[in-house]
Amino acid sequence: MEPHLVALDVDGTILTHDGRVRPATREAVRAVAEAGHHVVIATGRSVVATAPVLEMLELTHGWAVCSNGAVTVTLDPQEPHGYRVSETVTFDPRPAMTLIKKHAPDILVAVEEVGSGFKVERPYPEGVLWGEQRVVPWEELVGEPTTRVTFHDPEGDSQDFVDLVEAVGLHGVGYAVGYTAWLDLAPEGVSKGATLELVRRRLGIEPHLTFAAGDQRNDLEMLRWAARGVAMGGAPEEVVAAADETTGGVEEDGLADALRPLLDSA
Repeated sequence: MEPHLVALDVDGTILTHDGRVRPATREAVRAVAEAGHHVVIATGRSVVATAPVLEMLELTHGWAVCSNGAVTVTLDPQEPHGYRVSETVTFDPRPAMTLIKKHAPDILVAVEEVGSGFKVERPYPEGVLWGEQRVVPWEELVGEPTTRVTFHDPEGDSQDFVDLVEAVGLHGVGYAVGYTAWLDLAPEGVSKGATLELVRRRLGIEPHLTFAAGDQRNDLEMLRWAARGVAMGGAPEEVVAAADETTGGVEEDGLADALRPLLDSA
């Protein structure tokens, strides 16, 4: 079988919702990589939060797409952290952040600092954000271009953010609503799918040799981009509609089942 580009979401696809990787899923990802396919982690996580997943899967070469496509890293075991940031795309966060805070003044907000963590107005609960949290005044929070802004409501749910986005009418940015009460802002036109297309071209992989698996709204463009897009079991209706097929949930090793054709023909 010719090498494929295999793009994999992390949370809810590779990792269970309590942060574990099931043995069958890990073994399947490792087998696909060892068969010569290009496994590319494509996640809304920051680089700092993605690094432990790469280590868990023993992925040491290739590419990873982080921050919903705004940050691309090249894996290199010679680098101190096992990777180097190869490209970032930024945007001016002030207009969208100001608008959202006007409608939801108590919401938590974090602005990404690539490779270290986040600037925050108020600290997030322990264990929610990876990396350093640096508390800064609002003007510093909105004062510089960034790759991503993350909003979180510990007391809310994802539908609250869907309603919020519809109410405020965001312009000039991309956005994705997460599994729990998360809203990520990104540069307009940037998505996992758009950045994966750039990686595909760099690798010289033909479009029909692309695979993607994901479970949430930030995976929509990626699933449409792939020649074979797989929605995980339990994904929202619009995610299922964007995919070519569905598989079992993460707790049922659905990703392992979806990857099997790449191994059966190897």
